[in-house]
Amino acid sequence: MIKILFICHCNICRSPRAEFIMKDLVEKNGLSN
Repeated sequence: MIKILFICHCNICRSPRAEFIMKDLVEKNGLSN
């Protein structure tokens, strides 16, 4: 099992950006279930 933790500090725009980047990486690498 792969576990990934994103920590975004002092900028609310970073969390949605991190979510988008992670979803894109998951799709590109065929890791979605």
